[in-house]
Amino acid sequence: MNVDGRRYVPYEERTGNESIVYFTRDISPDGMKKVYDKINGAMTGKIAVKLHTGERNGPNIIPAKWVKSFMEAKIPDGTIVETNTYYQGGRYTTEEHRETLKINGWTFCPVDIMDSEGTVLLPIKGGKWMKEMSHGSHMVNYDSLMVLTHFKGHGQGGFGGSNKNIGIGCADGRIGKGWIHTKAGSDNMWSILEEELMERITESTKATIDFFGKHVTYMNVMRNMSVSCDCEGLGAAPVVTPNVGILGSTDLLAIDQASVDLVYAMTEEEHHDLIERIETRHGHRQLSYMKELGMGNDKYILIDLDNDEVRICPKKAVEGLKPFKRIEI
Repeated sequence: MNVDGRRYVPYEERTGNESIVYFTRDISPDGMKKVYDKINGAMTGKIAVKLHTGERNGPNIIPAKWVKSFMEAKIPDGTIVETNTYYQGGRYTTEEHRETLKINGWTFCPVDIMDSEGTVLLPIKGGKWMKEMSHGSHMVNYDSLMVLTHFKGHGQGGFGGSNKNIGIGCADGRIGKGWIHTKAGSDNMWSILEEELMERITESTKATIDFFGKHVTYMNVMRNMSVSCDCEGLGAAPVVTPNVGILGSTDLLAIDQASVDLVYAMTEEEHHDLIERIETRHGHRQLSYMKELGMGNDKYILIDLDNDEVRICPKKAVEGLKPFKRIEI
């Protein structure tokens, strides 16, 4: 059991079964569609698309026009879902959040701010910090959840993958996010850090994915990967990590682990800043705690959709990366 969130666990040290993770270097709406075709088998009924819509004019979010093209082709009746933020900013209240959504171009389909009309409590099975999580009340109105994630660094979590997208992003802005970030009675709203924070994020995620069961799938878009979260908007640190590609899986742990493995497979120059952010924030505890809670496999088969769907290793996937060039919105 690896409880040290600073330590990267090499593949050969991992145990258990392998899941399937699909990979394409085509960072575009077409690449998103190609990956989704491989992972959408359980997307039925009313589908929620959880993504980080970003602070105002944030330069690194998945472009709204890409998501529009993807959803019109693959999830035409889908609804983007979000919750309000715990910190004060452009998404703190529902009214402010609506204005930010317009500024960032999220106007082509319904966007449901799930905590705009209250909260709902869902159980966390096996949690050691919390037994339930407070979510936006609208979350239970959906049958399936498509987790569309901009993979990047994170100021407190080390990295922001699918786990963080759900764990923070589905918790409501006043109660749930407070349970994750703040020690009871503390005046510091960010008083929970390192391993405990990773575990609380993951427990929050578990409540969501247990609710949706098999009707949840995941896509990580590895482009414009600053060490900063999209919550930082225009204040995000410059991007120095090369763009990699798009991953998809029906296994939460496998897709986040594969994304981290692709970063570690880069050269020292390419991955230095992002790895430093992951390790100094103890981000690997997200992965090991997901495994402890039975939220997926950290071993996986990486399938290259660009080359006859052969199995490849992360090192092969990132060979010959071009120096970073920001993909503009």
